[in-house]
Amino acid sequence: MADKFSLSKFFGMNDDYDDDDDYQKSNSVAQRQPQAAHPVAPQRPVDTRKVVAMRSATNSSHITICEPRIYSDAKGIAKQITSGDAVIVNFARVDEAQAQRIVDFLNGTAFAVGGEIKRIGEEIFLCTPHNFEVTGDVAANLGNQFTS
Repeated sequence: MADKFSLSKFFGMNDDYDDDDDYQKSNSVAQRQPQAAHPVAPQRPVDTRKVVAMRSATNSSHITICEPRIYSDAKGIAKQITSGDAVIVNFARVDEAQAQRIVDFLNGTAFAVGGEIKRIGEEIFLCTPHNFEVTGDVAANLGNQFTS
């Protein structure tokens, strides 16, 4: 009975049963040809030039000149900016308080469309949407007659 419960039997170290005979061992390893991980597509010729096509300015780019007289004229100017047009605004016919309110409104509009507003004259501002680039400083070019 002691033989029945020995530790070697418990851990499977007893040689009474050998199930290795059920398997056939093969000494030869099947040779397979290596295959590509991805199917090979025909290669296109590589273009070594570093030329990138740039979109030219569209025919729909416009610059509009406006002379507002009252605050409600700012709405029409804002519509032009949001539609992608640049606007030059002359405040010569508006009192200073109204002009300041219009500039604030147009500054918010330009910011909303990713554009900007720049002072280009004493009472003249340029409002541009995101697709316009304005470079240079007019105040420096005119000898600082006015500041922006």
